[in-house]
Amino acid sequence: MLYLLLAPLQDSHIIFNVFRYVTFRSIMAFLTGIIFSMFIGKKLILVLKRRNAVEEIDEDMPENHKSKKGTPTMGGIIILAGLLISSLLWNDISNNYIIMMYLTTIWLGLFGFLDDYLKNFVKSKKGLIPKYKLLGQVSIALFISIAIFYLYRNDPNVTRIQIPFLKDTSISLGYLFIPFVVFMITGTSNAVNLTDGLDGLAAGVIAFSVIGLGVMAYLKGNFVIASYLNIEFIGEAAELTVFNAALLGTLMGFLWYNTHPAEIFMGDTGSLALGGMLAQMSILLREQIFFAIIGMIFITETLSVIIQTRYFKFTKKKYGVGKRVFLCAPLHHHFEKKGLKESKIVVRFWIVSILLLALGLATIKLR
Repeated sequence: MLYLLLAPLQDSHIIFNVFRYVTFRSIMAFLTGIIFSMFIGKKLILVLKRRNAVEEIDEDMPENHKSKKGTPTMGGIIILAGLLISSLLWNDISNNYIIMMYLTTIWLGLFGFLDDYLKNFVKSKKGLIPKYKLLGQVSIALFISIAIFYLYRNDPNVTRIQIPFLKDTSISLGYLFIPFVVFMITGTSNAVNLTDGLDGLAAGVIAFSVIGLGVMAYLKGNFVIASYLNIEFIGEAAELTVFNAALLGTLMGFLWYNTHPAEIFMGDTGSLALGGMLAQMSILLREQIFFAIIGMIFITETLSVIIQTRYFKFTKKKYGVGKRVFLCAPLHHHFEKKGLKESKIVVRFWIVSILLLALGLATIKLR
């Protein structure tokens, strides 16, 4: 918004020229996000406590989770509010990529909020019926996939998946692009939701993925750098750098309250929207495999749940007694059951995320 208002004034005074630069706006978006989220975080925690919108712990959770009972949830409101305000201030809101990011953020955020609201205010134990939640995820993913497919139908690369380990190599999906996008946005939304199980775990891991996608957005959005690195130039991608900076700032502000011992949990309000956002950014940047590398934690957490569930059902059907591969799923609960402290698990997952981010960024030179 400030970009649209102030950038045209560059001819009247040189000071307004800074609003043209992605780097300046990204820094300001980051600062706005972190300050705003830290400011409203404490206030929201007090409101949620007064409303008794607090976490209820499932019986199958590790024993140490009982101490978390009574902690406010729905902290995703902090992230989404901080992100949208920061982005609205510093992004070019006429950019197609940014408009699509807003649609996904708001739509999935509303479905996540509804789920949290039913659990914490209406006291419905199951929250939003899973099929309705899935319907919300699939509907926005289908809309976005069709929008990308037809808005950029004259771009032959829009339906291609870049292979980061090989030079000038990609896979063309054609019409399969639409179901692929639906699968990716829906799957990642649920994967991030599964990862949100320990204090600071999801927010920290997401932050490293945001950094990776933000770097890729900056590189691909700059013609000179993209040409030098021999990567595809996508003009509209530059604005995703500002969006990612705003998101990173709000995540840092949220972590101020979410690190162990957490004063507030993210809830579905945040996790569903954040997962969808990450997947959509990778699709817009045409870097789905790059995202799979830097976001491998999400894939691993999801696979642990799938393996656990399928194996339990298989053994119960075959032997009459269900058996487990992991002590508990998702994977982070398995390590809890093995006796590792929560803070150690979270930091180690962060370290692995940093290594995956480094590996993903290293593939840029391999091209």
